[in-house]
Amino acid sequence: MRVGIVAQRGNARAAYLAADIGEMLAARDAETWYDTETADAIDVDGTPVEEFDRCDLVVSIGGDGTFLFAARGAGSTPILGVNLGEVGFLNAVSPDDAVTAVREEVERVAETGSVRAREVPRVQAEGGQEWSLTPALNEVVVQGPKRGHGQGVEMEVRVDGSLYTAGHADGLLVATPTGSTAYNMSERGPLVQPGVPGFIVNDMCATDTMPPLVVPLDAEITVRVDGADEVVVSADGASRYHVEIPEIITLTRADEPARVAGPESDFFQALNKLE
Repeated sequence: MRVGIVAQRGNARAAYLAADIGEMLAARDAETWYDTETADAIDVDGTPVEEFDRCDLVVSIGGDGTFLFAARGAGSTPILGVNLGEVGFLNAVSPDDAVTAVREEVERVAETGSVRAREVPRVQAEGGQEWSLTPALNEVVVQGPKRGHGQGVEMEVRVDGSLYTAGHADGLLVATPTGSTAYNMSERGPLVQPGVPGFIVNDMCATDTMPPLVVPLDAEITVRVDGADEVVVSADGASRYHVEIPEIITLTRADEPARVAGPESDFFQALNKLE
């Protein structure tokens, strides 16, 4: 079995915990990969996180940002999140339970051949046959090069070919249920309980704004953009593409979902931490 470990950058506690988990895995003849930043912190050989889709399990130690970083390389490999952050929507395992939780998953694989995991949808952004972004676990954002008065772009947003909204806006955000508590919430989008099968379509500071819309996971969302030199399309705030316009950007459910291993976090308990 091969386990990838990603520890929060600059967090000594996360690095120490990564080393402890690695020692446990070595004692069980499991192969351990550390991403390059984690490897530097504990002075071992590292592997780029982009190769972690070749692992059987990925362990993320930190906050939700660390989990998203791990997810960009993990593909459909299950990710077990250890929570060192404040809220922990994606990370359900406490630091004290981390070594035990990983050991249980290793033992489960030895007994059953698979990791216990639940699937969560991701959203894919692409433009024609020319480009596509890494699928987003939280959200894809389409926006002009700058936000604010006198900035933004002209947008026409359609859902399965039917017009939803058109006009001037800072941009458009399409979030998964997982991402409803992230950027979407700061743009006054609705909270969506995990397991609800839909994406949130949320325009950003539109001149003629429409309420945020929840659409089925199999919906096709198209965004025609114009009125600026370019737009920036980003997935989970990291993977970015600068698009010359006019352009039509298509947003759909990614072929491969993300897979979250271990126990499920208490959504409402995590919400209470936001107060």
